[in-house]
Amino acid sequence: MAETKTRKTPRAAQAPQPQRSEVWRVVVLNDPVNRMSYVVMVLRRVFGFAEERARKHMLEVHEQGRSVLWSGTREQAEAYVFALQQWHLTAVIQPEPPA
Repeated sequence: MAETKTRKTPRAAQAPQPQRSEVWRVVVLNDPVNRMSYVVMVLRRVFGFAEERARKHMLEVHEQGRSVLWSGTREQAEAYVFALQQWHLTAVIQPEPPA
């Protein structure tokens, strides 16, 4: 009896597709606990904002319920959110909507 060998054709190696680098936002949310001066102080320490810029974001949070503080890589956004949460601010990361 003759053996039949199936010949396997090598599959083309698929090159890894470069992942789209998404932009993430750091958003701080309003809360009824922290004083406005405290929020300004935290924003200055965590982000290095000038007094005026920190106050602008604090007022935005107070009046609109949220403020986008920073946009960039997910890893850095997560680090900022963690730091804000350590200061007891309510912060989240969100993907930036496509342009």
